[in-house]
Amino acid sequence: MTKTNQGNFFEDFSIGQVIRHATPRTVTAGDVALYTSLYGSRFAVQSSDAFAYAAGYSKAPVDDLLVFHIVFGKTVPDISLNAVANLGYAGGRFLSPVYPGDTLSAVSEVIGLKENSNGKTGVVYVRSTGYRSDGTEVLDYVRWVMVRKRDEASPAPDPIVPVLPDAIEADALGDACPILDNGEWDYDLSGSPWRFSDYEVGERIDHVDGMTVEEAEHQIATRLYQNTAKVHFNQHSEGQGRFGRRLIYGGHVISLARALSFNGLSNAFHIAAINGGRHVAPLFAGDTVYAWSGVREKAEIEGRTDVGALRLRTIATKNRPCADHPLTDYDGKYEPEVILDFDYWVLLPR
Repeated sequence: MTKTNQGNFFEDFSIGQVIRHATPRTVTAGDVALYTSLYGSRFAVQSSDAFAYAAGYSKAPVDDLLVFHIVFGKTVPDISLNAVANLGYAGGRFLSPVYPGDTLSAVSEVIGLKENSNGKTGVVYVRSTGYRSDGTEVLDYVRWVMVRKRDEASPAPDPIVPVLPDAIEADALGDACPILDNGEWDYDLSGSPWRFSDYEVGERIDHVDGMTVEEAEHQIATRLYQNTAKVHFNQHSEGQGRFGRRLIYGGHVISLARALSFNGLSNAFHIAAINGGRHVAPLFAGDTVYAWSGVREKAEIEGRTDVGALRLRTIATKNRPCADHPLTDYDGKYEPEVILDFDYWVLLPR
């Protein structure tokens, strides 16, 4: 019997299957510094203990997306080691702040299965939950991933596709951050005077700046999250694949877009929920990422007078600035430069 892990193939999954993932990960100040060096994120609450403490936190929390990536990375050896592509996200909630020194672990449940018509792959839907070592839930989300079959002749399971929410309700967003002391929120230090009341539904914001992705950066990032997916690491195998080169982890694109969004949304200090997301096209080293955001909804949160919620749709592109807000062409399809379509809630001071 082999002692090595070949990863699960499509036929290894079953509805209701619960997987407890290895390995717990203690988040350190070094992880935070490396994350900042990779993306250059400048949000003040995550950058400064002093700013965060004045606003109401005990100290600077770990960036929400670093938490997401670490929890995601725990799931990869069991869920997506044999993936063709990660397809999308929905129903994600950030449930509690994470601080350096906290230890994170993850558990996933299979909630949907559907074999593809080619008989070679299938789509696996999982709900993954991240926990601190004391059992506190810090994050949960659904993702679906296309996974290779081990044996193309194996019978297809009965298709089950879960019904997922279009968006997280705004009143469910207020528990993951402390009550802010808005009198201590320094708009000079945060980088912008614009608060919740200054944004309008339908507004479009070109984040202006672009970041070129280097080969070493996306390799370091994926290792930081202990994400072992072959498509990101193994040029020997991927050189013989569809693209002839390694794919950049989709979460790397999300973090780049979030970092770019500081220019125009610098007071959007907390990602409260992920409503949905789609990796529209692959990204490769050498490409330059740009982004723009549209305000889809504004919501007051019951019981919170300190913050309001914006529902954003952030679009990332490769090798195309976003002054004209690229999204779809005249046929309603994505324009070829679009690589990410990300729908999420952020909180801003009121």
